[in-house]
Amino acid sequence: MTVPVSVQQRIRVLDAHGMSWRSIAKEVGVARDTVAKYAGKEDCSPEPPRAAVRPSKLDPYRSTVDGWLEADRFMPRKQRHTAKRVYDRLVAEHGYQGSYSPVQRYVKRWREEHRPPQDGFLELQWRPGEAQVDFGLSRAVVGGDRVDVHCLVVTFPYSNMRYCVALPGENAECVCQGLRMVFEHIGMAPPALVLDNATGAGHRVAWDKVSIVKVFELFVAHYRLEVRFCNPESGNEKGSVENAVGFLRRNIMVPLPDAESYGQLTRYMLERCDGMARAAHYRKGAPVADLFAGEKTSMQPLPAKPYDAIRWETRKADKDGRVQVDGKYYLAGPSWRGWNLDVGLRAFDVTIRTQDGRTCARLPRVYGDAPATVRNPATLLPALGRKTNAWPDSTIRDDFPGKLRLAIDHMDAKARRNAFRLICKASDQSGFEAAVQAGEHIIEQGHELDEASLTTMARRIAAGERPYEQAAPDLTGYDVFMKPGREREGKEA
Repeated sequence: MTVPVSVQQRIRVLDAHGMSWRSIAKEVGVARDTVAKYAGKEDCSPEPPRAAVRPSKLDPYRSTVDGWLEADRFMPRKQRHTAKRVYDRLVAEHGYQGSYSPVQRYVKRWREEHRPPQDGFLELQWRPGEAQVDFGLSRAVVGGDRVDVHCLVVTFPYSNMRYCVALPGENAECVCQGLRMVFEHIGMAPPALVLDNATGAGHRVAWDKVSIVKVFELFVAHYRLEVRFCNPESGNEKGSVENAVGFLRRNIMVPLPDAESYGQLTRYMLERCDGMARAAHYRKGAPVADLFAGEKTSMQPLPAKPYDAIRWETRKADKDGRVQVDGKYYLAGPSWRGWNLDVGLRAFDVTIRTQDGRTCARLPRVYGDAPATVRNPATLLPALGRKTNAWPDSTIRDDFPGKLRLAIDHMDAKARRNAFRLICKASDQSGFEAAVQAGEHIIEQGHELDEASLTTMARRIAAGERPYEQAAPDLTGYDVFMKPGREREGKEA
C-alpha cells in the first residue's frame, strides 16, 4: 500500500531532527523498513505515471503482429491491415483465443510508436487578406426541384470571415464564377488564395506539381492573385475553410433552403454570412465584421472589367445540328448541321456560335446525368417554317401551350408557316416562353396572330406583366342618358 505524502513528510522531518528510525516507526505507525525507505530517499520529484503491465493472451503473438504491421509500411495506404483484419488473421491462421479489444489497442499503440518524425501538423500563421477556398455539398430546393448544391466556401483566417455561394458543379468555370461573386460582394480581391489539392481549378500531375486549368489560370492573372495548392492529404493547411464548410452547412442549409434560382440562393447565403459576422472572434474578442473591415485594407481593388469565366471548345455539329461537350448534347439548330461551331461553357449557360462570330443558341448548362438534348425550342422554328408537315411529330410540339398547339394543328401549311415565322421573331426579342404565352393569349381572345400584337404582348410578358383580359367595358354610367328628359333632369337636380 502506498504511504500518504503527509506521512512521508513526517518521517523525513523527524529524521532530520535526529530521531531514531525505530522511534519514528512507533510514532508514525509504520514499519521500520518503511521509515528507512523514505528517510533515505534522495529525490522526491514527481514521477510520470506508469501503466500497469498485465499478462495478455496476445503476448505470444506480438512478434507476428509486429511483422505484419512493419510490412504494411511499404504498402499503399488503403491496402494495409486494419485492427479487425489483424484479429481475423490471428484467429484463422494462429488459433488466437483472446478478444478483439487487446488487438485493437496494440495495433493503435504500435502505429503511434512507429509514426515517422515528419508525420504531424504545423501551426500556421495567416497574413491579413489571405483566403482559403474549398467546396462542400448540401441539399436545397432550387426552382422547385431538390438538388445537390455545390457550395463554394471562401474564408479569411486572419479575421475568421466566411462566405458561401451556391453553384451547380465544381469545375473550373464554377470555381471562377463563385470567387468572382465573393469578390464583388466584398468589393475587393485577396492577394493570395489557398485551394484544395487541385480540385476543379487544376490537376495534380506529380507530388509537387499541379497543372492549372487555363480558365482558372487566366482568372488568377485577371485579379493579380498568388495561388498555392495544399499538399496531398494535408487538410490542416486550410483548416479554416475545412471547419467553415461544416459550420455554414449547419447554420445556413438547415432547414432546407427553398429558392427560385442559384442566384437567389447565393444572395441569401451571403446575407446570412454577413449577419453571422457580428459575432465576436473566438480568440480576439472583437466582432468578426470589424476585424474583416480592417483586413480589407490589405486587399486589392477589383479590375475595371469583371472576369468572364468561359471555356471555349470547337465541335462539329451532327446531322441534327447538335454539338456534344463533356458528354452532354446541346442543340445549335438544324440549319447548322455539319458546321464547325465554337461552344462557350460558363458555370450556368452555354453559348454556341459560328467561327465568324454569329450566335446560334444560348442554352442552360446541365450537370450530372442528362440523356436528353438541351435545346431552345425557338431554334427549331425556322426549320418547321420550311417543313410544316413535320409539326405533328416535332420534338417541340409539347413545348407549346395547349390552345396554341391545337390552333396550329388546324392551320393549313401557309398559316403554319406564318405562325412559326411570327413566333420565331417574337422569341428573338423576348424569349420563347414569352412568345408562345403571348400567342396563346391572342388565340384565346379569338384573334389571328399578327406581328404587332404578338411582339407587343410577348414584350410585356417578358417584362413581368400579365396578359390583360379584354372584358366588356362598364357602360352603366351612361344609362341615365337613355331615360326620358324629365326623369333625367330630376336625377341631375
